[in-house]
Amino acid sequence: MSSWFKRKDKGIQTPTEDKKDVPKGLWYKTPSGKIVDTDELKENYYVSPEDGYHVKIGSAEYFEILFDDNIFEEFDKDMVSKDPLKFTDTKKYTDRLKQAYAKTNLNDAVRTAVGKSLGKDLVVAAMDFAFIGGSMGSVVGEKICRAIDYAMKNKLPFVMISKSGGARMMEASLSLMQLVKTSVKLAQLAETKLPYISLCTDPTTGGTTASYAMLGDVNFAEPNALVAFAGPRVVKDTTGKDLPEGFQRSEFVLEHGFLDRIIERKNLKQEINLYIDLIQNLPIRS
Repeated sequence: MSSWFKRKDKGIQTPTEDKKDVPKGLWYKTPSGKIVDTDELKENYYVSPEDGYHVKIGSAEYFEILFDDNIFEEFDKDMVSKDPLKFTDTKKYTDRLKQAYAKTNLNDAVRTAVGKSLGKDLVVAAMDFAFIGGSMGSVVGEKICRAIDYAMKNKLPFVMISKSGGARMMEASLSLMQLVKTSVKLAQLAETKLPYISLCTDPTTGGTTASYAMLGDVNFAEPNALVAFAGPRVVKDTTGKDLPEGFQRSEFVLEHGFLDRIIERKNLKQEINLYIDLIQNLPIRS
């Protein structure tokens, strides 16, 4: 074989036993191609400093952002879903649940808690997309309703952070019932004059959008979050028309009057408490 196809000088070689594995997770690449150190990302509220991309995060990170010193009391953390319909598609629902428990270390797609935010008690429900796409099943609806009950009993503001693909098909009509259940409970909250702040994050779709996500006294969203009932692909296939640029992203939705404000994550804690104080006609906290 020609020497052209042979590498004679292999240069400095490191014995296999001396090679070091680079730890995973040291860097994060945003959709625009920006590379961010993960420590820097965390310090910047999980937002890329170069392009402003808001990395998808879960309840643990939102609790850390909103609650003072990340101190809170969680409600109903051991509540888990049942399988009353004995649902089976490509996989049993019970198997899907077991898989989700193992993968996420969560018991369902929402966590609820109370803690201090800027020195005052606040009830927060935050969804986790990692758990079966943040789908809304019976447990999600029940936990949200119980958190609202706690807020009413203790006369506290309520914050809902949505991140969901919509209703959980494995629970069929039981899932759809949660739209009514949570909406009725929020109507009861409204009667008490306690503030309800809704934050839509990427994505907020389906039955979640059709219920509690859009019932806030003020409805916020993070930048570039998908906020819709049916996703853009379904809308395009149904209408047969090309969609406008940025269709159903929070900026587009705000422009068309479906949202009240877009908030960058670094300002989330301050802005949510600002609007709570405004609604309750209280002195503005700093």
